Amino acid sequence: MPESKGRDKPRARPAQPAPTKAEQGPSPRWLVPLMLACFIIGLLWIVLYYIAPSMPVLEFFGRWNMVIGFGLIMVGFGLSTKWR
Repeated sequence: MPESKGRDKPRARPAQPAPTKAEQGPSPRWLVPLMLACFIIGLLWIVLYYIAPSMPVLEFFGRWNMVIGFGLIMVGFGLSTKWR
C-alpha cells in the first residue's frame, strides 16, 4: 500500500511585541479625578446609608444603596486599571 506524503507543519508567526508604555501614551487627564470621585462618592454613599437611612433619597432605594455604593467603588477600581 502506498504511503501518503506527510503534511508540513504550519510555520509559527513571530509574536507581535506588546506595546510599551511610551507607545501607549499617558493617561487622559480626566481619568484620575473621575476614579477618585467614584471611590469617594461610593464610600460616602455607603456611610450616609448607615448614618441616616431615613433620608429621602436613601430611603427610596432601600437595601439597593449598598449595591449603588459598591458599584461606584467597583467602577473606580475598573478605572484604576486604565491608569498609566
